[in-house]
Amino acid sequence: MSIVDAPLADRDYGEKVTAVEPGGVEFIPLSERHGNPIQLLWTWSSPNFEFATVFVGILGTWAFGLTFGQATLAIVLGTALGCITHAILSAEGPSVGLPQMVAGRSAFGFVGNFLPSAVNAVAGGIGWFAVNSVSGALALAALTDLPNLLCLLIIVVVQVAVAFLGHNLVHAWERYAFPVLGLIFLIASVIIFSKADFGASTGGGGFAGFTLMTSACFGYAAGWNPYAADYTRYFAPDTSKLKTGLYAALGVFVSCVLLLLAGAAAVSVMDPDVLAANPTAAFTEVLPTAMEKLTLLAIAIGAVSANAINIYSGAISLMALEIKIPSHIARAVVALVFGVVGFFVAWSGLHDAGAKYEDFLLIIAYWIAAWLGVVLTDLYLRRGTRIEGALVTRGYTNWAGPIAFVVGAVGSVVLFSNQEKFVGAIAKHSSVGDLTPLVGFVIAAALYAVLFKPLAGTVPAAPAEIPSEA
Repeated sequence: MSIVDAPLADRDYGEKVTAVEPGGVEFIPLSERHGNPIQLLWTWSSPNFEFATVFVGILGTWAFGLTFGQATLAIVLGTALGCITHAILSAEGPSVGLPQMVAGRSAFGFVGNFLPSAVNAVAGGIGWFAVNSVSGALALAALTDLPNLLCLLIIVVVQVAVAFLGHNLVHAWERYAFPVLGLIFLIASVIIFSKADFGASTGGGGFAGFTLMTSACFGYAAGWNPYAADYTRYFAPDTSKLKTGLYAALGVFVSCVLLLLAGAAAVSVMDPDVLAANPTAAFTEVLPTAMEKLTLLAIAIGAVSANAINIYSGAISLMALEIKIPSHIARAVVALVFGVVGFFVAWSGLHDAGAKYEDFLLIIAYWIAAWLGVVLTDLYLRRGTRIEGALVTRGYTNWAGPIAFVVGAVGSVVLFSNQEKFVGAIAKHSSVGDLTPLVGFVIAAALYAVLFKPLAGTVPAAPAEIPSEA
């Protein structure tokens, strides 16, 4: 459903939690605006209280050979960078009133924006969905002794149910999951810290290991960036940008840093053989029995918290491609389809679940960094100007965005990628680790700034259904 064609005023959704959110990617009218920035604290904390976050921390001292101190610096730096960009994009949601990937039409043009929207739909709605579903299913299986496949089905059904109903239920789920997940993972982390040998690693990873870990942590935190405005577009247009950005960033930063550090510390007390075979079991088995079971439960709930957002926003990203679905609940239908596809992808990943995770994290960082370079530069260049017309006009073009995005992403990968299946030309002959996200961001941002004036079309006047207050 198009944001131009969709019925904007007759939604009757409001703050209903158990109603199916109508429409798809249309502008949110002022009569439907509700919410408070503080809710972003739990909306963005709960999705990170899951084992995937712990596993990123594990990579630092296990796969990348860092000391705990080196891993800590990489964790804080990489996560902070991803949270700063998350704050900026979240803060724009209330004034724009549109999903994040639709807001990207300013930088990419109507048709050009199909590229990042499609990538985000696949990466989030299917890629992240599969990763988190597997970790949640394995945790539930370890807790209940039920077959892995049945546990995967249970996890997926709950995730899809939350995402199917939509925006208000997603926020509500994260709110009620927040104290449960936060308390369990805080206690588990304290126990891990009390047992850890912080001097166990000799730090053989060096600068290369540090850049790999920083990139992985950035990719993990920034992985939420393409969803940012999806959860702030219902706020009133005059909502404080400072509070909106701050609470969104804090939600991601605090939850990520806590579990990333716990993962990095846990390596020193985990059985190496179990870690290689089943990282989830290796982490939870060092905890007291009661805490082990609670942590497994939290991992399962955390997977649902993460994937409710991945499915919901993945569906929105797909609809930004102007997918025509003749239904007033088009977004919900797409979310259901994503759930079915994601289930089969996750099923294929139940075996050897951790082997592909490192590469997946780095690939996420690669494309998002280049996308951010374009989007943030566009925000800067257009500061103080009205852009609504560019977001809702099908004929609007801005080929500076797609060109800068592709050149930045592909060029940085060809030169600096440092993963198992492909090592870039510079990374192959040096010990710089993985600077792909940094290089991709810089190339994309610089090229977009150069191409903006000659290639960005004139912003059309906003249609009548876009209120002037927004």
